[in-house]
Amino acid sequence: MSETLFDYAERVWQGELDSNWFGDEVQDVTKGVGWYPAFGNSITFTTAGELILFDTGSPFGAANLFRAVRAWTPNPLSIAFYSHGHIDHVFGMEPFDKEAAALGRPRPIVVAHQAVTDRFARYALTRGYNRVINRRQLQDPALDWPSSYRFPDVTYHETMTLTRGDLMFRLFHVKGETDDATIAYIPQRKVLCMGDMFLWVAPNCGNPQKVQRFPAEWAQALRRVAGLGAEIMLPSHGAPVFGANRITTALLETAEWLESLVEQTLRLLNEGARLDEIIHAVRPPAHLDARPFLQARYDEPEFVVRNLWRQYGGWYDGNPANLKPAPDPVAAQAVAELAGGAQALADAALRAASDGDLRLAGHLAEMAALADPSDEGIHRVRADVFSARAKAERSLMAQGVFTWAAAESQAIIDGHDPETRSPFRR
Repeated sequence: MSETLFDYAERVWQGELDSNWFGDEVQDVTKGVGWYPAFGNSITFTTAGELILFDTGSPFGAANLFRAVRAWTPNPLSIAFYSHGHIDHVFGMEPFDKEAAALGRPRPIVVAHQAVTDRFARYALTRGYNRVINRRQLQDPALDWPSSYRFPDVTYHETMTLTRGDLMFRLFHVKGETDDATIAYIPQRKVLCMGDMFLWVAPNCGNPQKVQRFPAEWAQALRRVAGLGAEIMLPSHGAPVFGANRITTALLETAEWLESLVEQTLRLLNEGARLDEIIHAVRPPAHLDARPFLQARYDEPEFVVRNLWRQYGGWYDGNPANLKPAPDPVAAQAVAELAGGAQALADAALRAASDGDLRLAGHLAEMAALADPSDEGIHRVRADVFSARAKAERSLMAQGVFTWAAAESQAIIDGHDPETRSPFRR
């Protein structure tokens, strides 16, 4: 095990460092096990002259992963496991496939849960939508969405055990961030490969622009694998965790965090509360606030609550006006008329922002712009309000949406159309 890697993991555990480390080398973890740090980590194994990968990274890092792995071992890649079908985990196979073809070797086998194939099919149906939302989330107007995928060669349903050389890979299907997730445990090395089921941030279980996620099932999965006896935990984002006690603590406290949100949300839902009441009432356990692996830097509790409502309660939020609403611009124009014009709404938005109520300011600025979508002065207010909202947020999800909203209005001010279709396109 690399001392540098161990020291890094220790500082992350203590909350002294951010968990992300982007390197260009495979770091030795334990005998025959390596860790390649990237936007999506890859875990490497050597046994009986073979190379095995758990997760293969993003399309942007495939060449670098290949070079790093080849510097670590010349062994031919025989098997790669996908932890799930998100594109930052499944796009590193092309260089290895080409290498096998050039050398006359069999193509490596990709193993994944059967729902990964369904995900790839859905991505084909919603390529345009995924391009839009990921541009917004990652603040990259040039980002494109893939049109082809390296499908698994072998899929499984609930569990699978695969032995190569002296290593046994025990695969478990779990639900959490996705419905197609795989956790792998390698008992001979006491290594637990978590994919995105442990992220070094609060669980990404409420992403407002993505399909259904599974908070209760996520917690159940964490409790299940906490009892396996792992001594090294290698997530596909962020730092390794070393030591059985720390692994158990991280998994069980993350499970507790999720279970608390589930229990609170279901209690209020069963009492007949509206979604609006629930999202402003539910809070994660206060005694876990300081945990470095539960900080809301990517997703956040409020979004998890919304996802739980969608999972258990459907899309109707309890407000009858929202069941069959008027178009947003029509409602905004009516409110603006009552307020004395769209500029009055924009002025009220600035006052609310000045008073520190950015949530109310967002409502008022959005209504003002919808009521008079060509007014550059109102769009300056909207841009200022949503820029302030973005700066006040910790989670990438909220920052992305609010920054994109500000950019829409800035485009109007600059005489351009917004990057994506919006009510303000000319």
